[in-house]
Amino acid sequence: MPAPLTLDHLRRYAITRSLFKPTTLPRAIAKLGFVQVDPIRAPARAQDLTLRHRVTGYRAGDLEARYSRLAIEEDFFVNYGILPRATQRLMHPRTARVEWSSSRWTQAQAVLEFVQSRGAAHPREVDAAFQHGTTKNWFGGNTKASTQLLDGMHYRGLLRVARRDSGIRVYAPQLAHEQDAPVDPDAALDALVDVVVAKYAPLPAATLGRLVMALGSAAPQWRDERRAALSRTKARLPQATVEGCRWFWPADENPASRRFASDAVLDDQLRLLAPFDPIVWDRQRFEQFWGWAYRFEAYTPAPKRVRGYYALPMLWRGQVIGWANAAVRNGRLQLQPGYVTGRAPRDAAFKSAMLEERDRMEQFLGV
Repeated sequence: MPAPLTLDHLRRYAITRSLFKPTTLPRAIAKLGFVQVDPIRAPARAQDLTLRHRVTGYRAGDLEARYSRLAIEEDFFVNYGILPRATQRLMHPRTARVEWSSSRWTQAQAVLEFVQSRGAAHPREVDAAFQHGTTKNWFGGNTKASTQLLDGMHYRGLLRVARRDSGIRVYAPQLAHEQDAPVDPDAALDALVDVVVAKYAPLPAATLGRLVMALGSAAPQWRDERRAALSRTKARLPQATVEGCRWFWPADENPASRRFASDAVLDDQLRLLAPFDPIVWDRQRFEQFWGWAYRFEAYTPAPKRVRGYYALPMLWRGQVIGWANAAVRNGRLQLQPGYVTGRAPRDAAFKSAMLEERDRMEQFLGV
């Protein structure tokens, strides 16, 4: 009779399946299923910090530089990010929850024709051509109305992101593709849920429910079908109750199997993870696994921050033992670490591991 599944099994499973052997950029994106994008660079953007552990020889900016040559798309999923084109198409044609007025559609049609005539357009080119003025953004400040219109056209599938110039999205007409048959909402939602589960497994039941509900923004045309999709998911996925919590994972995996018992990522290599890395993304699971609460504090007023503006969780020997804030000053990377216990491990291997991680990050940053 197999031994009962434990939290240690789940913790090891979460690390080993996510920190797979580094591979090529297209394969890493396919294995991850989705890479969350964030504009803050401290010392690099979250997508680059996530990919550096999973792509051989990865350097900051490689995703942006190679984006236009890969079969991937920027779009809103459960968060905004990069995903394989085949997955992105499952969410379209997308019907936005808020219908535009006829005048707004007229503006959008004019912009679409402008972009089509140029092949691709930077937001400043659209703004110069149409002079839409400014409008209020989600944060109460002012933003260019052209930027907001382009965002809305992208969300509705009228435009796609062709590339980025210095971090700014450059838009192009949507790629033409044939729809062989009408989309089956149940099949599409199940496929999207499988992407979520494969990215963040093992998932506590509460997180699974929250992510399935988040698909209401990814595919608002199927908002009413989400609860049925969640019921189907809970019925078809393997699951177990461990320490009072129900956990779910992909159908072809077993957290207790020898496949996930490797010590390859539980060794003496120290890894600084992005705040949105799949290993640390679920804050509930993080606290269950490692016994302390991690919070992303970039938008927290400085006097109220506990760990720093952009603290990177520190994974060592299968445990997240602390964090580090990183910054490049005078051409050198500086790390300011903090530890859950209040001090660094006394193990002689730890100091070497920290120096080696700093060297790897300097190579990644090109400093």
